Amino acid sequence: MNEPLAERVRPKTLDEYISQNHLVGEQGSLTHQIKKGIIPSLILWGPPGTGKTTLANIIAQESKRPFYTLSAINSGVKDIREVIDKAKQSGGLFTSKNPILFIDEIHRFSKSQQDSLLGAVEKGWVTLIGATTENPSFEVIPALLSRCQVYVLNAFGKEDLEALLSRAMQQDAVLKSKKIILQETEALLRLSGGDGRKLLNIFELVVNSEQSDSITITNELVLGKVQSNTVLYDKTGEQHYDIISAFIKSIRGSDPNGAVYWLARMIEGGEDLKFIARRMLISASEDIGLANPTALVIANNTFQAVTTIGYPEARIILSQCAIYLATSAKSNASYMAINTAQQTVKQTGNLSVPLALRNAPTKLMKDLGYGKDYKYAHEYENNFVDEEFLPEELTGTSFYKPGKNPRENAIDEFLKKRWKGKYDL
Repeated sequence: MNEPLAERVRPKTLDEYISQNHLVGEQGSLTHQIKKGIIPSLILWGPPGTGKTTLANIIAQESKRPFYTLSAINSGVKDIREVIDKAKQSGGLFTSKNPILFIDEIHRFSKSQQDSLLGAVEKGWVTLIGATTENPSFEVIPALLSRCQVYVLNAFGKEDLEALLSRAMQQDAVLKSKKIILQETEALLRLSGGDGRKLLNIFELVVNSEQSDSITITNELVLGKVQSNTVLYDKTGEQHYDIISAFIKSIRGSDPNGAVYWLARMIEGGEDLKFIARRMLISASEDIGLANPTALVIANNTFQAVTTIGYPEARIILSQCAIYLATSAKSNASYMAINTAQQTVKQTGNLSVPLALRNAPTKLMKDLGYGKDYKYAHEYENNFVDEEFLPEELTGTSFYKPGKNPRENAIDEFLKKRWKGKYDL
């Protein structure tokens, strides 16, 4: 039997579906809609192996709708139009149950491919269900995203993964023909990284590698079999997160060698260019910030450049940026400032804007004192005037505390000179 275990035991009904209770449990946000057959166009966003494709199939099955599927990896605009034409014909003129078009990895569609879906979704010729492992806010065009509801799927927990194993042993004909004892499951669960499909693939690999029909699953057995059969980097699994973490921490720790090594691991594993560049863009602000504002400019240009260039040449641009960030002065002062300010807002609520700072577009607002006594800084010496810019309740509160580096030392001196002890810097 060539069909993988994950396919052989794929759930066919909502009752068989494991996990995602917040979506399809008794009180799940999708449960009522599925039962009623009132399905909006939607995007299923979640890590790999969390049941996005399975859920799309079940939705179509439960709502008794025609089901068409495309993969963003090998489908072009022509393929999309052909499927939409078929869907329009099968939907019929007098039925509200329009066909479902499922697009796996929709984040891989280009803008033109996504644009080609707009008319069909807007006119109701199809109900679109897109699956993505990437944040749809970044990867799905706004016009299409605004026409879809976004539902988030979570990585499987320990109980969910164990339930998958148990059901596979009970339902699969191949596994039922063997005597399998799950003596230890820690290695299986850890290697899966919350990915149900990966868990079942590893489990099947271990079972098939044993000659005997009587198998006792132990951590030692699993680790021994998997280490000799799996790749060093899985861009959709646990190492995806571990290696990007090591990469960013190398940059934060000012180690260009560590940064380039982990970058190479991601490149060799086929990691998404934009994912790497986006994380460096975040690091340029979170870990470097005002210690070297140029880092943010370089990281942003890197993001734009690698999006245009692509592999293999983009690896050079990524390397240059990673080394620049790693060897740059570091400061998390901006990051800490916004965290502190947000916490203050949560604690103090909506404090009034001082009258002098309020906008006064009408005569009534001016009569009420809006904008009165505001001092225009450019009319004063050195373009500075001592004025209150915080709500009265927060006077003297300091959110930004300059980091200890040459550039922010200069900022520190500038602020102390300007505000003469008003803020505790």
